[in-house]
Amino acid sequence: MDKEEDLLTCIHIKFYHPQQSSKGLYASLPLGTRRRHSADDPLRLGRDAGSCSYSLVDPRVSRKQLCLSAYRSPHSPDLLFTVQNLSQRGQLSVNSSALGFLERMDLPDKALIRFGEYEVLIVRESGEAKASFEVEFEVLAVPPSRETCTCEPSLPPVMDTGLMNGFTAELREHEPQEADDTLLCYS
Repeated sequence: MDKEEDLLTCIHIKFYHPQQSSKGLYASLPLGTRRRHSADDPLRLGRDAGSCSYSLVDPRVSRKQLCLSAYRSPHSPDLLFTVQNLSQRGQLSVNSSALGFLERMDLPDKALIRFGEYEVLIVRESGEAKASFEVEFEVLAVPPSRETCTCEPSLPPVMDTGLMNGFTAELREHEPQEADDTLLCYS
């Protein structure tokens, strides 16, 4: 076999939506199969199958939601990617960094992308091919934010100091004395 075919970079795109079991959101995606994609052609994802490489069947998704573009750095064999927000009506976040319309950033080897109610885990598997890469779609049973511990609590937890004196007893009426461990996340 040709070396180019053996060592393709693969982008694993793993979706989660809270209502994915009751809706056909991923009906247009080639789930579980690797597809070859030309490195000089941006990979677009959105609701419009005519202008996007891959589409989601969801009226709340923008016609063009996001774009992944391949690039190489000088003196490096790695095929790297940027992610760009193509939605005029909504923000896209990459590992908690917000991107507005047409803003882009380098995509790390493992990234949690959020838009609307979607959580998308993208993992880059290195290869040496320069002209093309593979893309593989998967559906996750649980939100990837649980697996990667990238939850975003609305309020920081308050820890009980365990001190027992008159001063802390007075404060006890005004402060919570327990921490909600389900909100703790460590990066």
